[in-house]
Amino acid sequence: MKTTTKKNHHSNGNITTPRVHLELVHPAAKTVCIASTFNNWHPAATEMVNLGNGRWAKELTLPPGAYEYRIVVDGEWIADPQAKETAPNPFGGVNSVLKVQPAANN
Repeated sequence: MKTTTKKNHHSNGNITTPRVHLELVHPAAKTVCIASTFNNWHPAATEMVNLGNGRWAKELTLPPGAYEYRIVVDGEWIADPQAKETAPNPFGGVNSVLKVQPAANN
């Protein structure tokens, strides 16, 4: 499995909001979702899009801040193996941490 995150910015009129791209490679997956503090840990609330060839992606527009998350692959909760930062969770594992920086004004 491989997960990458890329940050870019989305302009909506006069407001620029940070956009985050998450990507996972998991050839055997049938469904992939993101459970996080940004969606109250609902495992099916944020589905990733199947790009084919085992690649899954999701574009998120989030306010600046730090978010803990886990990837849910066919019902199994896993940490993002490419996360730059993790935090312990109450279940004896770790959550991945996504930090969204404020968008730069042009």
